[in-house]
Amino acid sequence: MPKSRVTRRQLLMAAAPAVAAAPLAKLALAGTTEAAPPPAHTGMAMDGMGHDGMGHAAMIGGEVPAPGGPGDLTALLYPPRSLPHKPGRVREYTLAAVDRQIEVAKGVFFSAWTYGGTAPGPVIRATEDDLLRVKFANAGSHPHTIHFHGVHPANMDGVFEVVEPGNSFTYEFPARPYGMQLYHCHSTPLKKHIAKGLYGAFIIDPPKPRKPAQELVMVLTGFDTDGDGANNFYGVNGPAFYYAKHPIRVRRSQTVRIYIANLTEFDPINSFHLHGDFFRYYPTGSSDQFEYTDTVMLCQGQRGIIEIDFAHAGRFMFHAHQSEFTELGWMGFFEVVD
Repeated sequence: MPKSRVTRRQLLMAAAPAVAAAPLAKLALAGTTEAAPPPAHTGMAMDGMGHDGMGHAAMIGGEVPAPGGPGDLTALLYPPRSLPHKPGRVREYTLAAVDRQIEVAKGVFFSAWTYGGTAPGPVIRATEDDLLRVKFANAGSHPHTIHFHGVHPANMDGVFEVVEPGNSFTYEFPARPYGMQLYHCHSTPLKKHIAKGLYGAFIIDPPKPRKPAQELVMVLTGFDTDGDGANNFYGVNGPAFYYAKHPIRVRRSQTVRIYIANLTEFDPINSFHLHGDFFRYYPTGSSDQFEYTDTVMLCQGQRGIIEIDFAHAGRFMFHAHQSEFTELGWMGFFEVVD
């Protein structure tokens, strides 16, 4: 008999949000189609409204069933430092495509194709008019490329220069235009290469520096762990619920700047919602025009820059405004301090 698979609907039915990852992990690994009731959790009684107890607003800190320890995503959350405008300066990076098992929810492992061992891959940063040089080696088991969003020559576009396993290619072009860009594999089947994890953030700073800020990178992720063409888990910079277990600490006295991009495959739209405050959202980050809001919708490949000046100290939740995504891992907290 063929092995049964767990659908996303069955995963959602299997557990309440506050203890989601543990029962979801069991179901995903076992391959059962039976929806199991959530285990009891001391001191977390559901009030029917999700305000206290088992609602997702209560998920914070060490009890959250998320993989990874403090600092595991530091290199993905905090970008390399910006440099002043200096046309022709070389910014050089090395990326390798690597097949790797990554833990995307507590106890759930995913056979990923990655740049450098993480999904998303490393943050690449340059200033407009820098000469960007990216040395790419394919250490994976499938042909891959790197397609950079932005302006560049046709022979650097990551479509025709397919790099076979064991081979390498160097991408080199002036970085432009400034803003929040991204990169991803453009080998076919395209949806599989992106869904498997081959993508990352590409920041190009403007010639005139932005004002000082606490800078963060958030790449929205989704993982189809049962191969049915629908994501079972969602997150930011990788695994589900990570920033609920490890809140992001920021200072109220300085602007928080977030470079955000949506690379989730299979879902037509994702989103970012902030609790307790509004923010300035600069679409693509390539102009001074902004929207003042607390929620932005992002299609796949859409990106921009968020700037927050927190009015109050305390814990403030951020998450997808698709409740299903929230309950499957796309949620976290800012710990705002004076």
